[in-house]
Amino acid sequence: MLYLLLEPLASDFRVFNLFRYLTFRTGGAIMTALVIGLIFGRPLIDFLKVRQGKGQPIRDFMGDAHVIGKKGTPTMGGLLILISVFVSTLLWADLSNRYVWIVLGVTALFGVLGFYDDYLKVTKQKSDGVSGRLKLVVQFAGAIAAAWFIMESHPAILQGKVAVPFFKDFLIPLSYGFIAFGALVIVLFSNAVNLTDGLDGLAIVPVMIAAACFGLIAYLVGNLVFADYLQIIPVPGTGELAVLCGAVMGGGLAFLWFNAPPAMVFMGDTGSLALGGTLGSIAVITKHEIVLGIIGGLFVVEALSVIVQVISFKTTGKRVFRMAPIHHHYEKKGWAESTIVIRFWIVAVILALIGLSTLKLR
Repeated sequence: MLYLLLEPLASDFRVFNLFRYLTFRTGGAIMTALVIGLIFGRPLIDFLKVRQGKGQPIRDFMGDAHVIGKKGTPTMGGLLILISVFVSTLLWADLSNRYVWIVLGVTALFGVLGFYDDYLKVTKQKSDGVSGRLKLVVQFAGAIAAAWFIMESHPAILQGKVAVPFFKDFLIPLSYGFIAFGALVIVLFSNAVNLTDGLDGLAIVPVMIAAACFGLIAYLVGNLVFADYLQIIPVPGTGELAVLCGAVMGGGLAFLWFNAPPAMVFMGDTGSLALGGTLGSIAVITKHEIVLGIIGGLFVVEALSVIVQVISFKTTGKRVFRMAPIHHHYEKKGWAESTIVIRFWIVAVILALIGLSTLKLR
């Protein structure tokens, strides 16, 4: 909004020339989302406490101490992030950019789905919300639509093709199969983030790390000069997604202020499904779907631990992990919650650095 209003005035007032720079607007998005989150965080948490009463249902798998420490904590804290992200993005991004609206659409749909899931859990005081089947149907419907719009928005030479890291011009032609591939990336990553959100602060920091990485990737991919220098496939127009990624970082920082152990609020499916969908759709747009699997490797491992556990138990009757997702496995082994969270953050940073290194290894 600010870009469309103030950028045309740059020729008369030089100060408005700043709005032509993505770096300036990305910084503005970070700070705006952070300030909004910090200002409205406490009132929103108080409101959720009053409305939810007993808060999010807590599964008793670690004993009474675990339940008592988290009992009564409200959920749906993802609302704080989403409000910050949407307001900040609408203020600082170029709203004529189609990619911005595609990502915001995915984020909104998955956020509403997550909100409804959290609502059912709170009102029923059970850990079962929306059925898994219905959740997947809604997610795939939205993701398929998003993948189609993404494909149609890409330059003709890139439509229906998947880029492979480490190769500068290697594209796998999928034709309309790209829609299924893109939808799968979005849905899988959305649920992977959802599975990771099980300990205070565990999911939000890796989300911010991934958002920072993809903000840089979007900026580079959208810039023909940088893309040519790095020998990565350019996708014009994606640079504007750096602003949205900045908003995710700012909103995430504000949420972490209240989610730091002991958490005052949980993200809930409201935030985790939406943020996973956000990152997945950005990866599809920037042609870095495979790199997302590296940068977001922590989320991938969390999801794989659940898949492995289910397959092993159904086929052999034995469990590979003491409990899945894998962060609960380490809880069962006696690791302190803060130890697990910080060590997983370290892993997320390492994986992000490995993922970013693919930009130069061509």
